[in-house]
Amino acid sequence: MDISVFQVTGPIMTGPSSSHTAGAARLGRIASAIARPPFAKVRFGLYGSFAETYRGHGTDKALVAGVLGFFEDDERIADSFAYAREAGLQYEFYEADLEGMHENSVKITFIKDGGTQTDIVGSSIGGGRILIKSINGFDTEFAAETNTLVVVQKDVPGVISEISSILAQNKINIAVMKVSRTEKGGTACCVIETDSPVDSGIKEKLDRSANVVSVTVIDLQEKYVSEF
Repeated sequence: MDISVFQVTGPIMTGPSSSHTAGAARLGRIASAIARPPFAKVRFGLYGSFAETYRGHGTDKALVAGVLGFFEDDERIADSFAYAREAGLQYEFYEADLEGMHENSVKITFIKDGGTQTDIVGSSIGGGRILIKSINGFDTEFAAETNTLVVVQKDVPGVISEISSILAQNKINIAVMKVSRTEKGGTACCVIETDSPVDSGIKEKLDRSANVVSVTVIDLQEKYVSEF
């Protein structure tokens, strides 16, 4: 079994807890990268231990910090509420029913001006590590520890082959691919983990496909501060 150094020593972080603080900040940051700012409001549906101890462990501040784009070791996490107010970002916390999920789980709902909404469910599984469990109802389950591409496409024959061909033509090797759909013939979601980054040119080629609805490249090292 492969064991990460983070499973032994834990991540470099602003405390007090790798699961409740570092993992929460990472969840917020990766979810924000998927939904793409700016946002008018963010709702955090907390489940299990997150719901029980979020104030005492700073989970609330860490989640908001992550949504703002702060990394897990950022000293501004403790003051994230003030930074959110400065940015004009509204946020709220509530207890969510996420039965069957890991005890440190959250449903994050991003609401943009005009009402467009993105729902992302994720879990903090220890040592600062996370799993993104679903995006807008599509089952995903990825750790966001490598180059990751999220493609929403029409559920039609040949579309997966088309996506794979575009990546192969550009020397991008697929390490892991997971496809999920909510109904036959509707839309589907494809999460692709690759051995090398997918640049903007490749993204544009995927976007031009008639069967592709949207393409999101998750940049794990993007040190953005969201503009709200």
